[in-house]
Amino acid sequence: MGVRSFKRIALVGASPNPAKYGNIILRDLMRKGFEVLPVNPNYDEIEGLKCYRSVRELPKDVDVIVFVVPPKVGIQVAKEAVEAGFRRLWFQPGAESEEIREFLESQGVEYSFIKCIMVETG
Repeated sequence: MGVRSFKRIALVGASPNPAKYGNIILRDLMRKGFEVLPVNPNYDEIEGLKCYRSVRELPKDVDVIVFVVPPKVGIQVAKEAVEAGFRRLWFQPGAESEEIREFLESQGVEYSFIKCIMVETG
């Protein structure tokens, strides 16, 4: 997946807590100049950005959806994302599962497992 072409990145599991990866990743991507769209049903705003309650609310021109949630949550959100028409999903280490992989492959979705978005975006 060509991270260099990404401009708009949605982050499922975004968090206002600076100790959580959902916030660390958000701030890292913002610092690198990406437009980040936080997704978390529990917040209206994170780090001064509008927070989306679900992937269904996201604009359709998001380049990739990054997941930093447990696999049990990730599979449900991945299904919602595919239903909403998103075709590029990125699962941070620990967010992936064999169930998610099988689902994504059955849907022909482009995805990344294991790789860290912070490392890959340099």
